[in-house]
Amino acid sequence: MSKYITIKDIANELGISKSTVSRALSGDSSNVKAETMQLIIETAHRMGYHRNEMAVSLRKQSSHNIGIIIPEIVTSFYMTFISHVQAILRNHGYNVLIASSNESYTQERDNIEMMERCMVDGLFISVCDKDRNADIYRRIVSLGIPVVFFDRTVENVEASQVRLDDYIMSFFMVEQLIRSGCKQIVHIPGPSRIRNGYERLRGYRDALEKFHIAYNPDLVLPPALSADEGSSVMGNFLEKNIPFDAVFGFTETALIGAKSVIQKRGLRIPLDVSICCVSGTTLCTLVHPTITAVEQPVEQMAIEACRLLMAKISDSDKQVEDVVLRGEIVERESTVKRDL
Repeated sequence: MSKYITIKDIANELGISKSTVSRALSGDSSNVKAETMQLIIETAHRMGYHRNEMAVSLRKQSSHNIGIIIPEIVTSFYMTFISHVQAILRNHGYNVLIASSNESYTQERDNIEMMERCMVDGLFISVCDKDRNADIYRRIVSLGIPVVFFDRTVENVEASQVRLDDYIMSFFMVEQLIRSGCKQIVHIPGPSRIRNGYERLRGYRDALEKFHIAYNPDLVLPPALSADEGSSVMGNFLEKNIPFDAVFGFTETALIGAKSVIQKRGLRIPLDVSICCVSGTTLCTLVHPTITAVEQPVEQMAIEACRLLMAKISDSDKQVEDVVLRGEIVERESTVKRDL
């Protein structure tokens, strides 16, 4: 493997000072003669010199890198968010560094520390645990690194955030199920470690209360995120032979797992059971029947997140904001109106 070429190597090759080489490579034509600059540039190219961006960052106190830490890469939501953010930040002269925590708060902690070592100018974080890493969030913010939480957010950390109105969108989704005739609605919740999970469960309960439907804890299954978890909790529930006519999922991946078990048991969707979820993406359109879902305004979320981060980078005294967005209920084949 070839040696990493430095300014000192170029200086030794030409028998001139390192400062002259440095000025030439930075384009300082006022202090370097044109013929000397041309010679230095040609020599640097011949020797395979590449500018050390980390060293430049240390001098300028800016890396022009923004970190994005996400909890998983299974659904397309986070990849779509990253694509929008990259397009926006590129216009501001920033590169993007991406890390996935794989639903592990310890891995998330490692990711944050890695981003800190890379001297990122700011961080977007969608957390995998609302409480476990609060101390490192606060430490990063106290160091002056701008942070914006998105989608999965935290409380009691002095940082801006952009999120879906999980409560109201869950309320509307369950309300729609009830208005279509469903009365025994199963909920597959998210883990308590995720703030969204509590908000979506609260929306579910309040929608039932609005229509005077008694809350039945037997219809609230253990938390599930993955398709395997959704399949497992639904399989266990079906063994109990508890009547139900709808399933409302915290997220599409768990619901898709539950859907496969429901269909294997011979239940028809939506004739026997309506199913729907929050956080729907293109995955909801790739199964049969297609799934009714609350879809997040991912492009708007990316735009708002970038606005908040750029504002904080420009002005460290900028007040933090809590931006709450409305999603859209997209009706598909998995729900149908029933006779009341």
